[in-house]
Amino acid sequence: MVDTRPFLPVSSSDGSIPSERPANRRKPMKVQLSIFFGLLAVGLLAALLASNKGSDIVTENEHGSLDSSTTIKPEPLRPLSRGPAAGVSEKANLLFPKDNENTVAFPWNNSMLSWQRTSFHFQPEMNWMNDPNGKSHLFSFGPLFYKGWYHFFYQYNPLAAVYGKIVWGHAVSKDLIHWLHLPLAMVADQTYDTNGVWTGSATLLPDGKIVMLYTGSDTESVQVQNLAYPANHSDPLLINWVKYDANPVLVPPPGILSKDFRDPTTAWLTSEGKWRITIGSKINKTGIALVYDTKDFINYEKLDGYLRAVDGTGMWECVDFFPVSKTEEKGLDTSVNSLDVKHVMKVSLDDDRHDYYTIGTYHEKNVTFIPDDTELDVGIGLRYDYGVYYAAKTFYDQNKNRRVLWGWIGESDSEAADVQKGWASVQSIPRMILLDKKTDTHLLQWPVEEIDSLRLNSYEFNHVTVQAGSVVPLDIGAATQLDIMAEFEIDKEALEKATGSNVTFSCSSSGGAVHRGALGPFGLLVLADDRLSEQTPVYFYIAKGSDGNLKTFFCNDQSRSSEASDVNKEIYGSMVPVLKGENLSLRVLVDHSIIESFAQGGRTVITSRVYPTKAIYGAAKLFLFNNATEAGVGASLRIWQMNSAFIRPYPNLDDKSQ
Repeated sequence: MVDTRPFLPVSSSDGSIPSERPANRRKPMKVQLSIFFGLLAVGLLAALLASNKGSDIVTENEHGSLDSSTTIKPEPLRPLSRGPAAGVSEKANLLFPKDNENTVAFPWNNSMLSWQRTSFHFQPEMNWMNDPNGKSHLFSFGPLFYKGWYHFFYQYNPLAAVYGKIVWGHAVSKDLIHWLHLPLAMVADQTYDTNGVWTGSATLLPDGKIVMLYTGSDTESVQVQNLAYPANHSDPLLINWVKYDANPVLVPPPGILSKDFRDPTTAWLTSEGKWRITIGSKINKTGIALVYDTKDFINYEKLDGYLRAVDGTGMWECVDFFPVSKTEEKGLDTSVNSLDVKHVMKVSLDDDRHDYYTIGTYHEKNVTFIPDDTELDVGIGLRYDYGVYYAAKTFYDQNKNRRVLWGWIGESDSEAADVQKGWASVQSIPRMILLDKKTDTHLLQWPVEEIDSLRLNSYEFNHVTVQAGSVVPLDIGAATQLDIMAEFEIDKEALEKATGSNVTFSCSSSGGAVHRGALGPFGLLVLADDRLSEQTPVYFYIAKGSDGNLKTFFCNDQSRSSEASDVNKEIYGSMVPVLKGENLSLRVLVDHSIIESFAQGGRTVITSRVYPTKAIYGAAKLFLFNNATEAGVGASLRIWQMNSAFIRPYPNLDDKSQ
């Protein structure tokens, strides 16, 4: 039964320490004596403990925050794992200290934490959220367009800002930007999903009706597939959902472990008129996609073999499979299959929490998918996003003839900080996805056009020269909510004169933006304070090999993004193809603690979560930089301040649902 209670209200307390103490009245003498002897006993006990453990002291400063003396030994943050014990993957946003290093909690205050909440990315009013789509047992079935509304379903914990007690949240939108929260769509109230209503996918049938397959975790934590459908197909808001009374419709087949069978895809039609789905699994360390045919979504035939299998990739979850056009700039319905079509297979790897895709050919009769390049096979080749981005799911938007990609952007701070701020995780800006016809190896991802409606004041900077080793401030005011379009042209003479090298460059292991080469790095310093004590460089780096060939890398350096110690500070990135005649181009969406960066029209994408302590509110600035040793760079930019999206509960819902 659907839980129609509204989202939990936000606490009225801000958690701050009062600046004034209430006046104390004089207490009776007996009470004073009792307090005196009680304090004396406590003092003696404290002295005894101090003699054994040292004299750590904590004091309160004038701002109400806690300062430690130099003798303090802060308690390190130690992650607690809930996933494996519950028979689910570990997907909470926990920090795992590397090499036994201790991670010390930063004294976040309410002002810092409030700033982190995004303004135009979708997220619930509070608590924990997972991905949007129809994959992965941590996530929910994702978006679809129905009777004038975009529907978004997501995994949600209504009780806390940590993973657990997962149900399905539900929101609707007219434009994929402004969202209205609806009551919970489904809760864990049956034996076959009592341990979690996990990921599923919706299929829109030719008669306009909707069927949904989703993974449930039953009383024994076995992953089973279940059927659900709207209680009233005439309701454009799809508020109430019915679970099929003979669930589950699929259980793990022989040879598949009970906890390795999840995330059914959207179904597509075969030439025989049957519906076909694939489900993620593994055998030992080989990731596999099982295939089933059905005529009624109740009875299924398991087909021999696998849609695809790749050794060493581990458990596949959130499998997605869809066609892309080789000739047109538009999306295709999931069932389209012709000579003018390539297919994309995408998997989320449970072992490393990244989303991989490959492009190839689907053979319906043989029930197989063959990548164009096996070196770029699914799970070992290209990724949707080289940052914080997981369990992505596409849907065909028949309203605008496009395929739209959603992904879950988790937190990369500590779980303790999430509990303190009262929420965790957001959704990416929806991205239109197309085949890159110039490379034929990559997809192009680009923010949906509706995001442009949030643009406010714009600033243009044309042909700015950024000399090697320099930083140029950009006078645009506060830089917390931005849409940045930039083009860079590196000095051609420097390109020719630069000496080649056999040294291998990697964004993640080559020292970040402070590592200087002849031809880079250069780009933007995002969410930086005036003194650059905090900054997040988004940049290109050109490496020239000993053979004279150039390779361009697109990177995002979080190593100096925050002075806090309990946040992730990885350096993300990958090589990006740059074709002859192309300038280097990027687009960056900045929304408080999220930076989504798109290079070369979306061939390579990086999403970062950053948690500055100084570069917030009006102190957040934007700079151009060029840390190359030899090459100057010309830059042209157009920058928009961005408005906030309206994301709130649906008004007068009782009237709408009757």
